[in-house]
Amino acid sequence: MSEAAISLYLDENLTPKIAAQLRRRGINVVTAHELGTLGDSDENHLKRAREMGYVLCTQDTDYLIMDAQNVPHAGIVFGTLEDHSIGD
Repeated sequence: MSEAAISLYLDENLTPKIAAQLRRRGINVVTAHELGTLGDSDENHLKRAREMGYVLCTQDTDYLIMDAQNVPHAGIVFGTLEDHSIGD
């Protein structure tokens, strides 16, 4: 049985340095910076991540509100940089 893979979509509030560290660990990741979607709405980021089959990673509480409103998504990882470092 093979392991399930997770793909992550980092929103524009997270530094691309995080993506570089995740890739070093073999995790499939894309960033809003790389996609050229800086300044896009939170709704569009969440929709794009879902359509790509990626879990959205953010420190923006607006995504938690959308989750509570049952906006469809492929998953949301939420954390704050005050609580975590890139090594976490």
